[in-house]
Amino acid sequence: MLEFIQLLKQRYQSVLATLDSKNPLYFDYQQRVEQLLYGEAFIRKGQLIESLPQFPLQIAVIGPTQAGKSSVVNQLLNTDQAGVSPLAGYTVHPHGFCHGLTPNDCNGLQQYFGRFQCLPEAALNRNRYDCYSLNTTSIRSNLLPDCVIWDTPDFDSIDAADYREGVIRTIALADIIVLVVSKEKYADQSVWEVMQTIAPFKQPTLICLNKLSPDSEALLVQSLQQKWQQHRHDALPPIVPLAFQRQSAAPIWPTNANQALIKLVKQVDPKKQPQNQQQLLKHYWPLWLEPVFAEHHAEQVWQTMVDQCLKQAVKQYQRDYLDHPHHYETFQNALLNLLKLLEIPGFANLISKTRRVMTWPVRKLVALGKDKYQINQSQELTVLFQIGEHLLIQLADQLLEKAETEAVPASWWKETAINLRTKKPLLLQNYQQAVASYHDHFQQDVDAAAHRLYYKLQQQPATLNSLRATRVTTDLAAMLLAIQTGGIGVHDLVLTPMMLTITSLLAESAMGSYMQRVEAELKQHQLNTVKASLFEIYLRDRLYQLPQQSQAPQRFNISQQQCQTAEHQLKEKKHGLRLL
Repeated sequence: MLEFIQLLKQRYQSVLATLDSKNPLYFDYQQRVEQLLYGEAFIRKGQLIESLPQFPLQIAVIGPTQAGKSSVVNQLLNTDQAGVSPLAGYTVHPHGFCHGLTPNDCNGLQQYFGRFQCLPEAALNRNRYDCYSLNTTSIRSNLLPDCVIWDTPDFDSIDAADYREGVIRTIALADIIVLVVSKEKYADQSVWEVMQTIAPFKQPTLICLNKLSPDSEALLVQSLQQKWQQHRHDALPPIVPLAFQRQSAAPIWPTNANQALIKLVKQVDPKKQPQNQQQLLKHYWPLWLEPVFAEHHAEQVWQTMVDQCLKQAVKQYQRDYLDHPHHYETFQNALLNLLKLLEIPGFANLISKTRRVMTWPVRKLVALGKDKYQINQSQELTVLFQIGEHLLIQLADQLLEKAETEAVPASWWKETAINLRTKKPLLLQNYQQAVASYHDHFQQDVDAAAHRLYYKLQQQPATLNSLRATRVTTDLAAMLLAIQTGGIGVHDLVLTPMMLTITSLLAESAMGSYMQRVEAELKQHQLNTVKASLFEIYLRDRLYQLPQQSQAPQRFNISQQQCQTAEHQLKEKKHGLRLL
């Protein structure tokens, strides 16, 4: 699951980089990238708990800029280790402080933070954000249990986008959240967007309302409660009011709140992490995968378009070739092969030699002119070539129409149209080669049909002898005509009358119904072969794959299989999520 969330986040970031900031999707995709960062970090937290069940308690102090987060950390630690500055955005790295612990107790942190590097505080660079520090404190505070307490950067300043991932990772790591807001910042939308986003984490929370004046506390607490109820469905957490001290500029922790954090420890239950993790992913899953599902839908529409065009292609092939009274020639070729089988041994050799001599002038003319035009090209090849070209043109037109009319995902249709236009010459060339290959191989089936007829004739000697006599008579007549005309009207050029004679004899004999059945079966087999080998195995499969071959950065390109695998893991356990 972690790998899938990371893949989805990378796709969003890639698409986001291509969008103009004025695009309506820009802000939405930015939010989803942030949500995915939270999801990724929360899954990492689950892995950390699974590998180290006794991992120390983590408390994250979070809040907007200049809310006084570092001051609150110092107050809780009873030290001044957390750097404090009146400048906005002073803290840009997560700073962890071990209270009652040593860094050795936190060996799993690097596993959790991944590419973020743990550096000494003095080595942190304000221009490098993929790092954090882990410090120790020797002073015990009665406000804290044994834990690592984190001082975090703000999440609302202009520069916050640069170091926001460190904030997100620290928030997801936390077992307890301490939200620090001031009277100037408590109502900011950025605060409640974060609190709403992390609601599925189910982290016990403490709110510190900082920089209060004595007369504003009651009003601000009431207003804060309303804000919480607007954005969260769980109960309002404890609120600790912190009065503003002009002299020290540091908050004073009220005595009645000394046990506030220690009490929250009892609500921490690491065993609920898998369940919370599953609920988080289920909550965001439809939103995160919305553009991915839109691409899947577009691909299904595309496949339907291809299927419809191929269905029309099959009908066109039947109309313009198989059922055409003048174009269908396959069964005639079978009868031609039958004529060769009807030749009388011995006599056939003499006729064949004479035929080759008589047809030499015509064959020579054909050889000389073959570069200028094609002689006697199969009508089937012509029809199939035209169908393939027409089909690609038709699909290209439909893609352009979709690109103009579909709002989401319009770029998907544009890119597919470009991809088809780019690959069309090669697709057409390979298709024509496939057609020629099919045509050559199908001659075996044509020859098999001729042999079926011949074997049937052998069972009827009278009909067979009659056809052989007709075959000899036609050959002799063709030779006589060739001699009289100087070799121009040779046997190969006057074949049609003989074919009509042979066909008539077969139809009128007891072979008539059998011949019709052989012709019908050959035609049906030919239709099935063309449909399967050319329209389905070749054209359909390649056209189906066309959208997947686009590597445009605007594409998410996450397959249905990848989504189904992730969803299966999401649903695999009712009370938790099995991690990859």
